Amino acid sequence: GILNLCVIFESLLQSEHPEIFYHLRENNVQPLKIAFKWMMFAFSGYLGPEEVLLLWDKVMAYNSLEILPILAVAIFSFRKDNLMQAKTFQNVERIMADISQLQITPLLQSYLFTGGFK
Repeated sequence: GILNLCVIFESLLQSEHPEIFYHLRENNVQPLKIAFKWMMFAFSGYLGPEEVLLLWDKVMAYNSLEILPILAVAIFSFRKDNLMQAKTFQNVERIMADISQLQITPLLQSYLFTGGFK
């Protein structure tokens, strides 16, 4: 369920991007507060409609919701430069507020197959 997805998100973010994870934590920002709503609604209302359908196709193809926390981590990775400048939850919220223009296929491919946006 959703708790398992939350654990996956936090584990992936901490292991793959400790600099983001610890920077946010040091500034009293819980990354899960941002990602939870995305995962809870399977990104519906956050990504553009076509991107949501592409994401759901991937969920169905893999028969797994685990793509949701992976995508959430990929978005944090993609926005890393801006996130590393953020000092408050409000700053992080603004940075992560609009993901409606993101294209999930190149984002996931870059994250999964080329080592992300390090």
